Amino acid sequence: MQIDELWPNGPKFIQRPPVFKLGTDSVLLAHFTDTSRAARAVDLGCGGGVLAVLLAGREPALTIDCVDILPEAVTLTAENAALNGLADRIRPHLADIRDIKPTLPAGAYDLAVSNPPYFPAGGGKRAKGDALADARDETLCTIDALCRTAAYLLRWGGRFFAVHRPERLGELFVAMHKHGIEPKRLRTAALTAAHAPNLVLAEGRRGGNPGLSIDPTLLLQTPDGSESAELKTIYRR
Repeated sequence: MQIDELWPNGPKFIQRPPVFKLGTDSVLLAHFTDTSRAARAVDLGCGGGVLAVLLAGREPALTIDCVDILPEAVTLTAENAALNGLADRIRPHLADIRDIKPTLPAGAYDLAVSNPPYFPAGGGKRAKGDALADARDETLCTIDALCRTAAYLLRWGGRFFAVHRPERLGELFVAMHKHGIEPKRLRTAALTAAHAPNLVLAEGRRGGNPGLSIDPTLLLQTPDGSESAELKTIYRR
């Protein structure tokens, strides 16, 4: 078992296989997510509960239901919630997002967040016995299923936040629109200004009107290879 502290005196995370380790993409998504005016949130595909801990730790009024199909992820989310004193506001559920109705109520959430599998089914690294394979590709969680479930859970006007790969952005926006979540804000992340983006951060609103705003690119490094000022702010360094 490994315990990592995100920044001095900040959130701590137990990291244990077969759950994905804490990654920059989840930290960037938490930073991008607007929790203002939100009381109830849901994390779809919660992994070890990183997003839930970061969002609940930032917003004292927020309660978060966390869903994952992997039992070890649900257990780890509960442990990380307790480790950070958030067990009363983070509720893990073992469930399949493709069939969420028996577990969570429709239209009950102000906010839905997800760091989903990035690769199409069969497109990620899938080796025999690899417990992380289902978190890498969409065998159990397609973009369409994710957006359908988010729309089912969100109240009218509720917001959906997700991180994905740039090459899947078209699919993400099509699925959001198909299920009544209008894309409203986009931000790309890139290593430096000389590099193409390697992540996209998207916000949609259930029942929202058309109109997309694009934020400046989030740069992770300066040209000399040191951390950018914004990344230092995000990680409180």
